[in-house]
Amino acid sequence: MHNCQRQDYIAGFPMHPHRGIETFTFLSKGTMIHEDHLGTKAVIHDGEAQWLTAGSGAFHSEMPQPSKRMLGLQLWLNIPAKDKMKAEPFYHGVVNSEIQEFDLENGKLRLLAGNYEGHQGIQGKYLPLDYYDIHLNPNSKIELDVPGENKSIMVFTLEGDAIVSGTHVDEKTAAKLGDGDQLIIESGNQPIEIIYMASDKLNEPVAWYGPIVMNTREELIEAYTELDSGDFIKQQATYENKE
Repeated sequence: MHNCQRQDYIAGFPMHPHRGIETFTFLSKGTMIHEDHLGTKAVIHDGEAQWLTAGSGAFHSEMPQPSKRMLGLQLWLNIPAKDKMKAEPFYHGVVNSEIQEFDLENGKLRLLAGNYEGHQGIQGKYLPLDYYDIHLNPNSKIELDVPGENKSIMVFTLEGDAIVSGTHVDEKTAAKLGDGDQLIIESGNQPIEIIYMASDKLNEPVAWYGPIVMNTREELIEAYTELDSGDFIKQQATYENKE
């Protein structure tokens, strides 16, 4: 999810449900308050993220606070079919104090989740996720080793146009990558901020409607029936946020 127009996000995202996924919300610029159905509350600031495991069912809200600029991105990470209704809701705030930062020759890389050259960031319980926030100065590049087979890899140009393995990618555009041994990201005459995301392919059927992602139409119908009846929440959530 990515909203480029101020009118699309200024009202925020009031309390709403999720099931069957994890959401990883990265905020490059701005401030946002998260609240969930248990009354937990957390704030993320410039450069921070939040990881919500919705699992069997969660309600939460994400409300932007007054800021000079809001710039962010939300990734939905599917949960394996066998775990969707077993996964306990869980929240983790990824704050700046626990984000490792690596100097590049002409920029920097921030490890928000997963692994980078043997360095380990936070990780979820269900699917692995490598999530890098990469900043490059003008006319610079970075080369990344691409994981092996059965991987889903994507980049998103948050600020500035980029050249991704020889292909021009406009600002605020997602590019899904094919198989390969190496990824080369290059900037032009302007600095860029680009997000790198990699995880395992599930190779399972997907049934998606609104904020709920299941595997069959019947499971979707059941989820929305439970929303209407008030039986949506199955497990108590766990909250963790490091200040």
